[in-house]
Amino acid sequence: MTRIKILVIENEAIIRAGITLVLQSFTVKFPFMEKGFDYTIIEAANGENGIEIIKKGGVDILLLNNKLPGIKGLEVLEYINTHRLNISVTMITSDACLDLAIAATNNGADGFIAKPFTPQELRISVENSTKQLYLKRMTRQMTTQCKSIRYKFLSVLSHELKSPLNAIEGYLQLMDDKELGNNMNDYHNMIGRSMQRISGMRSLIMDLLDLTQLENTQGEIVFRTIDLSEICKMSIELIRPIAIQKNLRINIDISSGIMFMANVRDMEIMFNNVLSNAVKYNKMNGLININMRESGAEIIISITDTGIGIDENDIDKLFLEFSRLKNKETRDISGSGLGLSILKQIVESYDGKVEVKSELGKGSTFIINLPNKPKI
Repeated sequence: MTRIKILVIENEAIIRAGITLVLQSFTVKFPFMEKGFDYTIIEAANGENGIEIIKKGGVDILLLNNKLPGIKGLEVLEYINTHRLNISVTMITSDACLDLAIAATNNGADGFIAKPFTPQELRISVENSTKQLYLKRMTRQMTTQCKSIRYKFLSVLSHELKSPLNAIEGYLQLMDDKELGNNMNDYHNMIGRSMQRISGMRSLIMDLLDLTQLENTQGEIVFRTIDLSEICKMSIELIRPIAIQKNLRINIDISSGIMFMANVRDMEIMFNNVLSNAVKYNKMNGLININMRESGAEIIISITDTGIGIDENDIDKLFLEFSRLKNKETRDISGSGLGLSILKQIVESYDGKVEVKSELGKGSTFIINLPNKPKI
């Protein structure tokens, strides 16, 4: 159980005692939560004492009578609103005054309960306050998480785009100044390095677009029966030019006619990401083995490379957003840290799974298992 602290500010002792009696054994459980809530009740006879308790912190729900001696309920509510305290407030009223309702609502009251109220009415009011409190906290938590993700996103983006842009600018300046003379052949090395950095920036931008597409699923997503064999072969052709530059040999063992119900773009992203990874982190004159077959109720896709490999302690970090393994082997390889995270999101959205087997210095194998569901 999650413990919720309720403060009751009410000048009538018998009402305070009645509220405490009803709520001290009350629990709330919502179907969308694993744990329920129970309550600790604190009492205050006037607004001044209530504010002193609020100042100490920890109050989650406030049951507040407006007609108090000294400081009125609306003044207590105004104090909470001014200090932006995360307290769900229910006003206890003895009349249905429209002016009071408007003033209380403007100052952040979440609800009202009119005297005399029954124990059941009180429980319903507290249950509603608990739900509102939970939703507010979840919203704030999600906002905080989004800010953290945006910060990491901007950090990666600024670094991964600024560094290659500075290098390209430097090369272009050298060429503009004709530092190596007038023979263009002398600048081939600079041009090649510039093209390599442009390719890295393009890859980063494509990863970001893929991630945006996955996380913003507005509009209709079209699913149909597609031939995974053909999509895999098309992805192989896309990475082949880069593989040729590293003199990589690609062995293909793909069963024909493997049909799967999916969105075409999802499958293209999945294959592009895992195959480009096998090329990017491979060694010169290396090898890539691509295997795909149906096995019972599963489609098994296996991509093996003879690249730099992954330390066993780093494997769990591979699929985290913006996670890049930094070592002497990878420091000159550009990337967003998003490709494998996107791969995992796609595979799991189809009730599949991804696993990695790797040995440092010898290479890695990525195995994708997709459930072979009935086709339509």
